[in-house]
Amino acid sequence: MSKNARRGYGAVFAVHEFRFVFAAHLLSLLGVVVSEIALTFLVYELTGSPLLSALTFALGLLPYIVGGTLLAGVADRYPARRVLVVCDLLCAVCVGVMVLPGTPIAGLLALRCVVAAIAPVFTGTRMAALTDILGEGDLYVLGRSLLRIVSQSAQLAGFGVGGVLLAVIPARGAICVTAGTFLCSAALLRFGTRDRPARATGRNGALLGDSFGGARLLLGDRRTRGLLLLFWVPAMFVVAPEALAAPYADALGLGPAALGLLMCAMPVGHIVAELYVGTALSSRARSRLVLPAAAFGVLPLLVYAAEPGLGWALSALVLAGAGAAYVIGLDQWFVAAVPEELRGRAMTLLTAGLMTIQGLGMAAAGLAAEFLPVHQVVAAAGAIGTLCCLVLVREVHRTRARDPEHRAPGPDRTTEVRDEADPQVTSG
Repeated sequence: MSKNARRGYGAVFAVHEFRFVFAAHLLSLLGVVVSEIALTFLVYELTGSPLLSALTFALGLLPYIVGGTLLAGVADRYPARRVLVVCDLLCAVCVGVMVLPGTPIAGLLALRCVVAAIAPVFTGTRMAALTDILGEGDLYVLGRSLLRIVSQSAQLAGFGVGGVLLAVIPARGAICVTAGTFLCSAALLRFGTRDRPARATGRNGALLGDSFGGARLLLGDRRTRGLLLLFWVPAMFVVAPEALAAPYADALGLGPAALGLLMCAMPVGHIVAELYVGTALSSRARSRLVLPAAAFGVLPLLVYAAEPGLGWALSALVLAGAGAAYVIGLDQWFVAAVPEELRGRAMTLLTAGLMTIQGLGMAAAGLAAEFLPVHQVVAAAGAIGTLCCLVLVREVHRTRARDPEHRAPGPDRTTEVRDEADPQVTSG
């Protein structure tokens, strides 16, 4: 194992630029979570409508697919630092307009959509920029892992911070905090990271064509398509117990404290497992973990078939959260499979698809719970999800190229999209 690998997460923090990226990520995440709570509360306060309040929260997920498909080309056409700073500033402006007393409800919802559409471009650009800052090896994997851990932790802390803020200041005041975090993030990225040239140089075509063309190349390649689905499909099924935590707690006659535990169990399992995998396992061991963990990550949800009590339900959720640690190794596979000139679009598509598929999974679980008991819906998600993941894992295993430098065909390459007849793809 290399020296950097042995040092683990400490080696990542030793990189000057990453410390600024990490601080910006932490600030913006806390701001986003607080704004979600405050804006949802504000809309309910102004309208008294549970539907509009719920829609406000949902609009944080739905526009991801729009930004991730229509605007993905931005991540490669322009220098990464410029894209990141402009995204932060645009979000700060949108949030600032939300705070104005005269902004109507429709305006609040529209601005929420704009911020959500910008998010995948920002996240995809930052993920691609990490390969410039940390390289494509172990440091990149650990850096991505740290940002994921912060995302999970910020959700837990952000809900608490948001609740405290709303108890002492008005909702619009809490939203002001978000504008400040976006501005601080922009400053950290502007003055703490290097200005690097754009990846896709010499592109004069339309942005939409560039974005759709990148998505077509990525999804048309069997290897990268399989890896993207390996990120997305398990996430679609694992969200079912979180989406139905409130009705399940109610069915068991449990109070708000138990509901909080049910909501926190899966993120806690994910954080602990990812920290262990990132610090205790070598790069090779993380790679070996990917397929088995992805195949059986949602299997613990089958416990819900017996309508378990709080203890067993929490254990199942912690295990399901721990199963998501396979993405550490999957990150390395994905970077290795995507050519540099497509990397920004690939990361943007990955982010947009992940958020959209989780939103669809939550909606599907909620719809199913209208007709079936909650515990049966969650158990079915575990069973169907495991079957889908097994099929997908087999496909990804078959597309593992004999050439470790296999990459998806870039926009300037003549390499044809690989299929089952390609002699460089092994079925073993």
